[in-house]
Amino acid sequence: MDPYLSVLIPVYNEEATLAAVIDAVRKVPEDLEIVIVDDGSTDGSWQLIEERVDGERVRATRHDRNQGKGVAIRTGLGMARGKVVLIQDADLEYSPDDYGVLLDPIRSGRATVVYGSRTFSSHASYSFWYVMGNRLVTLITNVLYNCYLSDIETGYKVVPTEIARSLELEARGFELEPEITAKLLRGGYRIYEVPISYAARSREEGKKLTVWDGVKALLTLLRYRRWKPAAAAV
Repeated sequence: MDPYLSVLIPVYNEEATLAAVIDAVRKVPEDLEIVIVDDGSTDGSWQLIEERVDGERVRATRHDRNQGKGVAIRTGLGMARGKVVLIQDADLEYSPDDYGVLLDPIRSGRATVVYGSRTFSSHASYSFWYVMGNRLVTLITNVLYNCYLSDIETGYKVVPTEIARSLELEARGFELEPEITAKLLRGGYRIYEVPISYAARSREEGKKLTVWDGVKALLTLLRYRRWKPAAAAV
């Protein structure tokens, strides 16, 4: 029987934290599978993955070269067997302990899509400008798409698998987050937010986001302002 939840873990040189993340997800008391996509890591990440793959609850594949988070997620979506999907970054910023909170609104029928918001609950952010940038991107999303969200860049987005596939994602890098949000909103889906915990990494600890990623996020929001789902396209 297929699992309820597919946890997609994109990996690129996360040897330091990867084992702890996979083990933490495996301990979550949910009907889930783990789909790991190694995006051309050059450290020991793939070896760690191979040690934990069982072909059933934990499955994995590997890109022969680094292609970006967006490409890794598309590969993972193609492998997913669950009813809903959740993206789990291969670091310790987001806690799998929050899965229950994220899934409850969907299971109870109160929501179709759920985002874990870092705004309402305990969190640790490494940079004032990172927070301000996130708030700016979220504000512009609210203005452009006439919505009221608190955290569109959150890594915890829970979406039904078939809806996620219907978004026809194109992003290669971190602009994936605003693309998902833009297309969900343009598709008419209401996003339900719940509070989650968050412990940001510093640049020295492996944080990969840059100012340029913020610029690309804004360009992505503008790009998909007129996007229509394939079924609705004229």
